[in-house]
Amino acid sequence: MDSLDLSFVRYAQVWEDADVLLEALDIRPDDVCFSIASAGDNALALLSQGPEKVVAVDLNPTQLACLELRVAAYRLLSYEELLALIGTQIAEPNQDGLRNQLYQRCRPELTPAAASFWDSRPEAIRAGIGHGGKFERYFRLFRRFVLPLIHKPNLVDQLLQGGSKEERERFYSESWNTWRWRLLFHLFFSRQLMGLLGRDPSFFRYVEGSVAKRILARTQHALTELNPSENPYLQWILKETHTTALPFALRRKNFEKIRSHLDRLEWKQVSIEEYLATHPGNQFSKWNLSDVFEYLSEADYESLLRRIVHASRTSAVMQTGASTFEQPSYQNRSRIVYWNMLAPRSCPPSLRSQINPLSELAQTLFQQDKAFFYSRLVIEEVVG
Repeated sequence: MDSLDLSFVRYAQVWEDADVLLEALDIRPDDVCFSIASAGDNALALLSQGPEKVVAVDLNPTQLACLELRVAAYRLLSYEELLALIGTQIAEPNQDGLRNQLYQRCRPELTPAAASFWDSRPEAIRAGIGHGGKFERYFRLFRRFVLPLIHKPNLVDQLLQGGSKEERERFYSESWNTWRWRLLFHLFFSRQLMGLLGRDPSFFRYVEGSVAKRILARTQHALTELNPSENPYLQWILKETHTTALPFALRRKNFEKIRSHLDRLEWKQVSIEEYLATHPGNQFSKWNLSDVFEYLSEADYESLLRRIVHASRTSAVMQTGASTFEQPSYQNRSRIVYWNMLAPRSCPPSLRSQINPLSELAQTLFQQDKAFFYSRLVIEEVVG
């Protein structure tokens, strides 16, 4: 990870399902949450639950620039203007000129570093800030150059209409799952092309087996078991917009909930290890760790997980008469949530006395996960 290029936006949106994340974390008003920042969507989604505080960290300063601009947009813009700045076509189309005006209204709220970053990228503002990451450009290549070789636009539209489970399964079997679909999917979502065009090659260091085969199986799940008409991630991949569904942080009903708690969010450019080294003690109760363990060796994963356990609240303080005592509480134990994409990571044997895997809950929520390219959701509870 030391050689990772941090000079550009890797993710202009967060590609983990916040609906699943929030149910997995079960945030309460006294929770202090730790979150990977990425583009900011899920750190903001955590605020909607009214926790005491959310701390978002990222090594990449360009990702924090994405978060900063979103925070300014929630604070200063209307809901419709927020969607326009992001660039989702659920808002009014053809708003390129308007987006620069919206950015100029947000700019005074930015730090000098974030303002300098966005000032130097007017094309990213004009296109909508949700379009400008390497991962989003990878999907754009698929949508523009590969998908037309597989299916005509009207068939893509038909897929996104959804329908009953039986209708979705029949459509996939009879109309969608052609030899062209399977062949070109395997080529485009291979380890080599994903490393070159989508994610950094170093992200695949600990991955074994066929990348494309695993992603294809999860894609079939998203097209049949889940309803495409309710899946904002699938819609963006296939249409470069949200057609009938939005991710959690961009839904109208969550806008004011997020805006009203912006003062509870802070962010830092730092690694998790560095942050925890300078902030010791049991202070965090909810952890959104994205898929960061994907990029670590098993030894480094175990070492970082041990630090996270040390920094987690392990019990609730209760008052009875004149005495105060600590009593473990299932509802108040710290929860750690993260995804595996291709490299398997879950609690190692050395930490099983301190971590309780919530495997049944994780599997239930994983089956509902609309960000379908992950292979596993992990939910773990710190017990001591």
